[in-house]
Amino acid sequence: MIERFLKQTKFSSEEDFKKNLQFIVPENFNFAYDVMDEWAKEQPNKVALLWTSERGEEVKTTFKEFKEQTDRTAAYFQSLGINRGDKVMLILKRHYQWWLSMMGLCKIGAIAIPATHMLTSKDIEYRNKRASVKAIICCNDEYVTTQIHEAMPASPTVKILVAVNSMIEADKAIPEGFHDWHKEWAAAPEFHRPNNVNDNDDTMLMYFTSGTSGEPKMVAHDYLYALGHLTTGVFWHNLNEHSIHLTVADTGWGKAVWGKLYGQWFAGATVFVYDHEKFTAEKIMRAMEKYHVTSFCAPPTIYRFMILEDFSKYDLSNLQYCTTAGEAMNPSVENTFFKRTGIHIYEGFGQTETTMTLGTFPWITPKPGSMGKANPQYDVLLLRPDGTKCEDGEKGEICISTINNKPIGLFKGYYRDNEKTHEAWHDGIYHTGDMAWRDEDGYFWFVGRTDDVIKSSGYRIGPFEVENALMTHPAVIECAITGVPDPIRGMVVKATVVLADSYKPKAGPDLIKELQNHVKHVTAPYKYPRVIEFVDELPKTISGKIRRVEIRENDSKK
Repeated sequence: MIERFLKQTKFSSEEDFKKNLQFIVPENFNFAYDVMDEWAKEQPNKVALLWTSERGEEVKTTFKEFKEQTDRTAAYFQSLGINRGDKVMLILKRHYQWWLSMMGLCKIGAIAIPATHMLTSKDIEYRNKRASVKAIICCNDEYVTTQIHEAMPASPTVKILVAVNSMIEADKAIPEGFHDWHKEWAAAPEFHRPNNVNDNDDTMLMYFTSGTSGEPKMVAHDYLYALGHLTTGVFWHNLNEHSIHLTVADTGWGKAVWGKLYGQWFAGATVFVYDHEKFTAEKIMRAMEKYHVTSFCAPPTIYRFMILEDFSKYDLSNLQYCTTAGEAMNPSVENTFFKRTGIHIYEGFGQTETTMTLGTFPWITPKPGSMGKANPQYDVLLLRPDGTKCEDGEKGEICISTINNKPIGLFKGYYRDNEKTHEAWHDGIYHTGDMAWRDEDGYFWFVGRTDDVIKSSGYRIGPFEVENALMTHPAVIECAITGVPDPIRGMVVKATVVLADSYKPKAGPDLIKELQNHVKHVTAPYKYPRVIEFVDELPKTISGKIRRVEIRENDSKK
């Protein structure tokens, strides 16, 4: 499959990859037709999607069956009045129908807007207005349907509502005003591929950023965004036709298309899904054991909880490869995981606006805590505030040059917001807003968001540097580093810490002093947190990223 889209498909080294990665870009590329339907022709009986749930459901879908089901889904959407260019919000948790909807919309040229089930009515109203949403396909969950109903009076563009039951509750009553997916989908007419489905630069997908500060922005991606994820699945995840891959991600997050859709199916791998309401490490590890998962990707938080488990209770002998993205991985977590499994965790970096920009590829020796090296798909730069290039060892902003061309995988811009687009992308440079430094071997090391960096007594301190040090203490489960005003030093470092259960009774001055001394011994003493606060949980975005801005705002009110 990938030979259709790459001039060279196998790489023996970093230099080989850097020199010879070159895409073959078809006219009017459409992932649903050009990849998924082609697999249905070439390997019709191979399992494309292995979907399971904590409710005991299990569905094995071959590529041939998936083509038939996505054709039916496309026809169903057309019968509802959804056509090319229409915006459709998907609030489907991990329901099986999310995969059908993503490909069904792709087949008719409509625009998918995946969203989390945790949105309030105000969140939904905001998204409906900003994007002119025409249809919402949602899970038949009382909270979700209620929030949608409450948003409707202020959402004049929304004409179509569809509710989807879980398989085990297929006959559950559908709320008034919603179409019943299960009844209507089964009766959909025969699908006929429309003419002129899409151009390469048409918008295929939009995500509202989770927003660590400010209102969410609408990230618009064209049809080549899917092609950009070929490197994600085939090379970073190191997948092939024999792989069974699990990425832990809500389908409302951008991470879902990173790990549950495009790149994995370029490789011909089986996408494994475990549909669950509330994460526990035990549930995930039992599912990995039962279904012989070979490849695993999850944000660092998931690994932090996994290493607290007794690995002797699980048979993970089929597991071969592990990756992480979403936030930077603390080296202590990677080292512990490696001791338990013998498997390194290969880190990657990217944003909702990009595909994988930096990564630890199979031919690169992992350095725990490093995000890896630049993906040659992008012209990655590390820049000072004045726009000049950083030297090795110097902290700067991760940027992408678009002077010669717009890379495959980079977003089109923020939909209906030229001002925000220009703030981030101007003079041929896209600014990620993330800080890092590069070592002499070309590995990148995360520092923090540009607005999270703390300036104290003339020093610039990256939050992640201090978090790494704190995370090596057994008392610390999670932590967030922020700056608080200080009349002498300008700012001082504050640590907001979630303690392990066994240490919670010890929370107090002695433990604070112990943690401060620990940081002084692990990293440069000037970085130690002069203020430490113990909390039960950290504020996070709907995609699980720590909201340091909320911690700072709460501190300013005290």
